Amino acid sequence: MSSQTVGLLIGGLLPAVIFGLVNLAARMVSASGMAAGAYLVGAGLGAIGMGIIFLLVSGDRTFSTSSGLFSVLVGLGWGLGTGSVVLAISRYGSPIGVLTPLFNMNTLITVLLALWIFAEWREVRVPQLLVGSVLIVLGGVLVARA
Repeated sequence: MSSQTVGLLIGGLLPAVIFGLVNLAARMVSASGMAAGAYLVGAGLGAIGMGIIFLLVSGDRTFSTSSGLFSVLVGLGWGLGTGSVVLAISRYGSPIGVLTPLFNMNTLITVLLALWIFAEWREVRVPQLLVGSVLIVLGGVLVARA
């Protein structure tokens, strides 16, 4: 198995399964009456714990001020997005089965920005990527109307 395939499994398939399970857990937490802010504090503690495990297991402790600031921005963005999902479930009764395909259209934003900012259009098959992106949008629209 090539290292690129292993990377796709570790960075693509495994997170897809994990995020799918986490979304179900978010629904269960919301149903229990936990506020979005309290949920984010608990999830943040879990993220800190996982960060410590990654530091200990990987042995890589590379860090810089700019990378640290970017990681804080990532955390703020994740917190805002995740908090919005929990709020939509707990306060507005939105079904997770409909929300998930909608917020997973974030894939399109990532794809388009990566093609432009990081010039990844040089490394990928753009037509195939664009067709897949269109299918994601169509799926999101169909699910939102379900």
